[in-house]
Amino acid sequence: MQIVLLERISKLGQMGDVVNVKDGYARNFLLPQGKALRANKANLERFESERAQLEARNLDRKNDAEAVNTKLNDKTFVIIRQSGDTGQLYGSVTTRDIASQLSDEGFSVEKNQITLEIPIKNLGLHKVSVMLHPEVTSTVIVNVARTEEEAERQAAGEDVTSEHQADAEEINPDVEEIFEEGVEVELSEAEAEVEATTEAVEDVVAADDSAPDATEAMPAETAEAQPEDEDGDETPA
Repeated sequence: MQIVLLERISKLGQMGDVVNVKDGYARNFLLPQGKALRANKANLERFESERAQLEARNLDRKNDAEAVNTKLNDKTFVIIRQSGDTGQLYGSVTTRDIASQLSDEGFSVEKNQITLEIPIKNLGLHKVSVMLHPEVTSTVIVNVARTEEEAERQAAGEDVTSEHQADAEEINPDVEEIFEEGVEVELSEAEAEVEATTEAVEDVVAADDSAPDATEAMPAETAEAQPEDEDGDETPA
């Protein structure tokens, strides 16, 4: 679709430029938002007749945006989120979340003014662009942390995720370190009692195995003297 721009649009052109865009982009965004008109004869004539007013309105908006930019640019906003020890968030921080935080702190910003290529999914300091006007863009710092204290430490340059990883390693040391050669492991009282009982049983079994068999120990002549019963079994003396 061919349109005439009523204001500067990034990557498209300046006010008054006639450009070609996809139909969906024009119908769903540019035309409803009053940022462009269909480039037909009537609308082109209308634009030329209203150009002075449009330029004046654009200048006012730009001045307002620049005034906001002096207060907003480089400002830090803290957003509290839960995460794992590695810093990975349980969820993410979106343009809606950032716009809401800015609005809570006195800056009237819509989510479509926030430029965020992908949602924020980690703790830390994140630079985010805020388009106040087609010609005025602010950069803010979004400090995503688990607590206000951690946010302050992150702002001071600390890496809070490395600290939590170190704590986790201290609580769960490597199994190989526990069972290093030469390291004695202290048994509990119950385990020591079981071990002692097992050793005693093994001693008894060993003693029984080493004792001579009664039949083998009997003198040969005594064994021969034993009478046999009718079935051929020996009859006890």
